[in-house]
Amino acid sequence: MQIQRLGLQDYTQTWAAMRSFSAKRQAHTEDELWIVEHPAVFTQGISGKAENLLNDNNIPVVQSDRGGQITYHGPGQLVIYCLIDLRRLGIGVKKMVSLIEDAIMDLLDTHGIDSELREGAHGVYVNGAKIAALGLKVKNGNTYHGLSVNVDMDLSPFLQINPCGYQGLAVTQMADLTDNVQLEAVGNELTQLLTHYVTRN
Repeated sequence: MQIQRLGLQDYTQTWAAMRSFSAKRQAHTEDELWIVEHPAVFTQGISGKAENLLNDNNIPVVQSDRGGQITYHGPGQLVIYCLIDLRRLGIGVKKMVSLIEDAIMDLLDTHGIDSELREGAHGVYVNGAKIAALGLKVKNGNTYHGLSVNVDMDLSPFLQINPCGYQGLAVTQMADLTDNVQLEAVGNELTQLLTHYVTRN
């Protein structure tokens, strides 16, 4: 598993890079995790509905090819893109989603944060508020896109949307639940957990 630390990157350019990587990869191509932050952007999944964007504003909206509904990305949020060959692992996308959720919950547990899953609504929640979202695209047995964890960011743009398509869904972040969280450190911790879960499968 290769880990790429990309820093702050434009969403559409990173999306194009993921598609290019996935189109060119061969059976022997090593899987990669990309750690990234994005400038403020709303992204709509393939089943996203326009009514889930509640207010016109100066934050761009990108129609993406990932699963799921609308979400927000911005500085202080950890985004990890999972470029994984599912066929080589012998698993399906549902199992991959489960592995990602398990890794996020383990991460939060190491920081003393109790989290849970919600039936029928992918992602990770703390006391009913969403702290992590995920959405994958699978093409030719390979995944791209991935997950986001709210670490230490401005949460107010989430008020401009129905997060992940759920009206009134509260969101939270690690910085409001524990002390001394650093985005870079959290990214390193979560990539280690993801690598462990994926490679042990």
